Amino acid sequence: MLVLFETAAGYAIFKVLDEQKLQQVDSLWKEFETPDKLLWLFFTFPAAATALVEGKLGKSLKKVLKKVVAKDAHEQLAITDAKLGGVIKEKLNLSCVHSPAVAELMRGIRYQMEGLITGLPPREISAMSLGLAHSLSRYKLKFSPDKVDTMIVQAISLLDDLDKELNNYIMRCREWYGWHFPELGKIITDNLAYCKSVRKIGDRTNVVNTDLSEVVPEEIEAEVKLAAEISMGTEVSEEDIHNIMHLCDQVIEISEYRSQLYDYLKNRMMAIAPNLTVMVGELVGARLISHAGSLLNLAKHPASTVQILGAEKALFRALKTRRDTPKYGLIYHASLVGQTTAKNKGKISRTLAAKTALAIRYDALGEDTNAEMGLENRAKLEARLRQLEEKGIRRISGSGKALARADKYQHKSDVKVYDPSGDSTLPSVSKKRKIEEVEEAEEEDKPVEVKAKKVKREIPAEVESPHQRITVTPTVSQIC
Repeated sequence: MLVLFETAAGYAIFKVLDEQKLQQVDSLWKEFETPDKLLWLFFTFPAAATALVEGKLGKSLKKVLKKVVAKDAHEQLAITDAKLGGVIKEKLNLSCVHSPAVAELMRGIRYQMEGLITGLPPREISAMSLGLAHSLSRYKLKFSPDKVDTMIVQAISLLDDLDKELNNYIMRCREWYGWHFPELGKIITDNLAYCKSVRKIGDRTNVVNTDLSEVVPEEIEAEVKLAAEISMGTEVSEEDIHNIMHLCDQVIEISEYRSQLYDYLKNRMMAIAPNLTVMVGELVGARLISHAGSLLNLAKHPASTVQILGAEKALFRALKTRRDTPKYGLIYHASLVGQTTAKNKGKISRTLAAKTALAIRYDALGEDTNAEMGLENRAKLEARLRQLEEKGIRRISGSGKALARADKYQHKSDVKVYDPSGDSTLPSVSKKRKIEEVEEAEEEDKPVEVKAKKVKREIPAEVESPHQRITVTPTVSQIC
């Protein structure tokens, strides 16, 4: 059996002297207590590092293996990389072996590499290892104009840092200049316009002779000049004003760079991930890529992970306390979720995450660079949003503008109850009658008192024997 061993200097081919010892994997390490007990060095040769990483068959390796095939075609070749073994078997028709015994054999060769490979002192091996590491790092970090997601990660991180610094600088500028001219902060609410106004005004006594028409409208300029005459601010020195104006210069400069960086990020996102940008926007898409590490890593996430990406802390806290898990993470700041009512934010975020996951995979793994898929899916999401907002239920008849009433569903039992109304042939009277009708009916039902006349009983004169029947005619009073 032949062994193909990879080193920093190149490849080395060994020949196993006793192949039966490879069957005892557990005791194989004992064979490498001395360097020349099991193997015999065939020869060494350099190889390209890039082909080594990608599992490809280099020119030098292919040339040497052809010689091996010509001499020992019946021999098996033990290799470490199974992918490289498949390429060798396909192109050179040489049987390759990759098993736990081979892995243990490679570990033993690496342990005794200094004794097995002659002519390579330890100092040169370490230098070659360092050079190989540097060359592999340069190879992995080579510039690719198609998928440069590292630039997006750095740009969005810098953009967030600039926003934090701008907020701190502007708060400090407003508070510092507010001691001298406190009314200006209430009149001019825009931060950039405030700093530009302070930069032009300086001391508030110069407001009368200062033209602010390039910074603020005329109405606000007149209001600023009026407030400067009756201002309650304290007097400050020229050195204080100079430091405040220098701070305003910093704010203006950082704001201009921030807008320039945002334009760069927008163009880069449209070039690398156009469908993702159409679905969730430039900032949210860049934050998703930054959170995942790269566009390819983000494409490996399912839609459920994309939905709550950025809310990991809340997710694990909810799982620990057995509460409701979060419905959205970074995707909450997308425009489609933002314009939805609070009741439908969960549904829209779930649907948006599903379509966004498809768009990410299309951008990362697809060959096209257009945004047709993203535009089509966004149109479907907007239609779904309108349906949820309008409840999707309308009258078929009539004008069609009024919403139909949808009653809450209640389960009705199919058990039938016996109806006793069918037993009587008399007409049934409705129980729901007005109170006046009931009172009139009660008055009509009252019996009229009639005085009964006293009528003498007439006993018939014909009386037969006691055994004969006596007939008696009843009178009116008896009937009553």
